[in-house]
Amino acid sequence: MHRGAWFYRLRVTLLGSVLVAVCAWACFDVMDRRARTEWNAPITVGVVVMRLGDVSPEALVRLTERVRVLERRLSMELRRYRPEAQQPMIRLVPYGPVEVTEPPPDVPGTTLWERLVHTVELFQYTSAVDRAAGVPTLALDSRIYLLAEPPRSGFDYSVEGYSEAGGRVGVARVSLDATTVDLGLFVVAHELFHTLGASDKYDEHGRTRIPEGLAEPDRVPLFPQPGAEIMARNRVVDATREIAPDSLEELYVGRWTAREIGWLTAPVRQRTESAPIADATRY
Repeated sequence: MHRGAWFYRLRVTLLGSVLVAVCAWACFDVMDRRARTEWNAPITVGVVVMRLGDVSPEALVRLTERVRVLERRLSMELRRYRPEAQQPMIRLVPYGPVEVTEPPPDVPGTTLWERLVHTVELFQYTSAVDRAAGVPTLALDSRIYLLAEPPRSGFDYSVEGYSEAGGRVGVARVSLDATTVDLGLFVVAHELFHTLGASDKYDEHGRTRIPEGLAEPDRVPLFPQPGAEIMARNRVVDATREIAPDSLEELYVGRWTAREIGWLTAPVRQRTESAPIADATRY
């Protein structure tokens, strides 16, 4: 056989083998992601805390301690829909804090190229953090990275985040002190639920959507709501006002969200029109 033809066949064979391996891995990953929301077994989620700047050590310790409280709260909400659940089906494992010198990549753009670049940059960033914190990446079903920053003088407290819908990685940022620990963990839970397939329950103006953004849409009287729906993030006080939750005890998983992540299998009633919340306090 001519040497050139032999080398060509070898290259084709190698490339074909790589393609088959990549396709097999992709199929396994898709099935593994879907299995998370079948809830046949608990999922394990890494909460990776990063510190940027002079953040209160006491607040960081408190943040790590409250991760267990968040886990218990999510278990309580699960049992509202699945009373038979006897163990935590979402296990939260804290890692860090890891000292970083720059924040994670910003929210991805809208074009395919921008999203591709963002994916690569985020992978590089989180890989470095994982090595520093000893995060067992392959052993976790999802990872939420929480960047803690010191509050800035003269500015409102900032809490924000982004994540891949149905993916494995979410990012949250919080201006952290003793008063914002639970607020930061609330956003961690919000981004986690995005990775499980839940959608936002607020509109383009940041106002809670009614009724799907309510903690208890059948409550009589409807207002004030007892807590904040996890994907709406604010507690609706009355027909014109909503505020940020005070603690993790106010975290609720509404019926629409429960349906999206597989906690609830019965159909959810169709949305009914109602007046929007006029004064939404987003955080």
